[in-house]
Amino acid sequence: MTNFSSKYTTNYKVLFLGLVALFLSCTPKENVKNQTWGNALGTTYSIIYISDESLDYQQEIDSVFQVLNQSMSTYIPASDISKINDGDSTVVVDDMFKEVFDVSSEVHKASNGYFDPTIGVLANAWGFGPGEQLELDSLRVDSLLRYVGWEKVQLNPDNTITKTHPFIRFDFNAVAKGYAIDRLGAMLDEKGIKNYLVEVGGEVLAKGKNLDSGKQWTVGIDDPQVETGRQLKQIVSLEDVAMASSGNYRKFRVDPETGEKYVHTINPITGYTKNSNVLATSVVAKTCAVADAYATSFMAMDLEDSKQVLENHDELEAYIIYLDEKGETQEFFTPGFEALVSQ
Repeated sequence: MTNFSSKYTTNYKVLFLGLVALFLSCTPKENVKNQTWGNALGTTYSIIYISDESLDYQQEIDSVFQVLNQSMSTYIPASDISKINDGDSTVVVDDMFKEVFDVSSEVHKASNGYFDPTIGVLANAWGFGPGEQLELDSLRVDSLLRYVGWEKVQLNPDNTITKTHPFIRFDFNAVAKGYAIDRLGAMLDEKGIKNYLVEVGGEVLAKGKNLDSGKQWTVGIDDPQVETGRQLKQIVSLEDVAMASSGNYRKFRVDPETGEKYVHTINPITGYTKNSNVLATSVVAKTCAVADAYATSFMAMDLEDSKQVLENHDELEAYIIYLDEKGETQEFFTPGFEALVSQ
């Protein structure tokens, strides 16, 4: 005798479980906003990464900063870059150093020499590096320029560095922060994170969307004429791009005796700190290292020269705040950057 009750009960359970599984698979999982922040590379950082569960990648984030510091921090005596600066020609650089070297070569050429990470001796002399600050006059600046020039350094096939003079010193501060952001983004990519915003010292990499709002990530650009506190000049919407900004409004040194203001942007061609009508620059590019390097370059270049570079590189978008001949504040946008500005 067949036990119909048992048979149908079993089939009902299978059907019920199948429907439950189908329902669960079709129900979107709730987005979880994971966020971490802290201090690194002499500045602050904030990272937001959205997933369908709570995650903690703090250890991986710390590891990225640690490896980068060991490779390129001029403030760590035992780092690779410090050893190279001190004349050790046997140091075999890692892939991070090589990638930053290659980006530097690319932007150095595109900027007609205005981006040059061999300004280490000048950064120290002007009081913006880890080395000794010097009393500078035209003769001293000219003498230091002998140790500046990207054509005086070489990355060898065995991954060692050759310098034409032992006093040449690398300073990757104008590109390493952006590169750190790229490496943090690569780490999140490897974890399968598709929506995130990485910010280090004001430079950002935006991937996907802010699923909290369902819109693109929005980022503010500081007003360079507000020296105390913060006031936003523009708000931009970003997706799958990086943005870096540079300006002389926060990084400067005032001589305690003369009261003279020395800005942190150094012109590698003249050897002097750059005081110009350009107040601040923001650059959008596919990678933050490239954006960072160009943002610094445009601070050292005259506005018209920067515009020419942008005409030759349509992969870049830029926003430049400057003073016109009357001393009035003006803004220059590439069309692509203007399209990113939130209305």
